[in-house]
Parts: sequence; C-alpha cells; structure tokens
Amino acid sequence: MVPLFAFVFLVALGVDYNIFLMTRVREETKKVGTRIGTLRALTVTGGVITSAGIVLAATFSALAVIPLLFLAQLAFIVAFGVLLDALLVRSLVVPALTIDIGRKIWWPSALSRNEPDTRTDTDTLAKT
Repeated sequence: MVPLFAFVFLVALGVDYNIFLMTRVREETKKVGTRIGTLRALTVTGGVITSAGIVLAATFSALAVIPLLFLAQLAFIVAFGVLLDALLVRSLVVPALTIDIGRKIWWPSALSRNEPDTRTDTDTLAKT
C-alpha cells in the first residue's frame, strides 16, 4: 500500500508544480518565444516552486513522528520525492526539455506553428 499511496501523492503534487511553471512559460512564450519565455518563467516561478516544495516536504515529514510504520514510510517517501521534484525536476529537467524541444512543445496548438521571434542573445534577455 505504501508505494501506491506514495505514487498517488507524488504524481498529484508534481502535476500542480508543472501546471504552475508551464502556464507561465506559455504566457511568456506568446511574447518572446520559447527559449527566452522559459528562462523568464523560471526566473519568476522558480523560487515559489522551490519554497512550496520545501514547505510541503516539511509538512509530510512531520508524519514521521507518528509511531505507525506505514505513515513513517509514506512521510519519508513523499517528503524526499517532493524535494526531488521541486529542486531538480521542475527547476532543471522540465525547463531544459522545453528549451531543447523548442516551439514543438506546444503541439497541437497554433503556438507550435507561429511563434514570436526567438532571439537568443543575452542582451535581449537582460533588457526584457
């Protein structure tokens, strides 16, 4: 039962963070393109996602003090998984894949076909 509950909790919590990040990436992409939009969105939402992940991991780890083995195991797995998700997956893996895939990440929407100018120089990023 522990792996099933851990899977359900981690998927549900990970999807929330992903929706939060990618919604912001999409808003920025409409203005400046996928690469710069992803960097802007990560700059704005990265701290919020990391903070929320740390708080949520601390909340779940509080279950570890209850003297039930089931809850202690679940607390460790979910706390570790949330930290891994917030610190590595949402901060590094998802933005890296978004930049690598480029505008095709938005398929099948129209944004995958006609994207704004995708300037890649750092001066443009700094000015915006």
